[in-house]
Amino acid sequence: MKTTGWSGSRTGIVLLTALLMFTALGGCAAYRKCGFSGCPGDADITAAVQTTFQQHAELEPPNMLTVQTVDGVVYLYGLVETDYQRQMAESVAHQTAGVNKVVNSIGLSGNAR
Repeated sequence: MKTTGWSGSRTGIVLLTALLMFTALGGCAAYRKCGFSGCPGDADITAAVQTTFQQHAELEPPNMLTVQTVDGVVYLYGLVETDYQRQMAESVAHQTAGVNKVVNSIGLSGNAR
């Protein structure tokens, strides 16, 4: 009596291949990975936000702001002196072309009034 398992069955190989392809494609739709160099356009968005910050004297030093963009989401870090400056930085970032979302993690320095 001869038995055919997954390795000997053409139907089994076809089904396994289809299952693997379906799983792989489903993963691509649910999560996009950009790699170490970042997603296309992220560096341009970061530069645009930083340039716009330079046009607002309220956001210049002694404030220390860092901008990072990942997949169109802008992350703001650093310290400012007032809540107004914190909100202004977020507003400026939102107005930049290509920004999908802004995550504001800017803190207030001990000099806040």
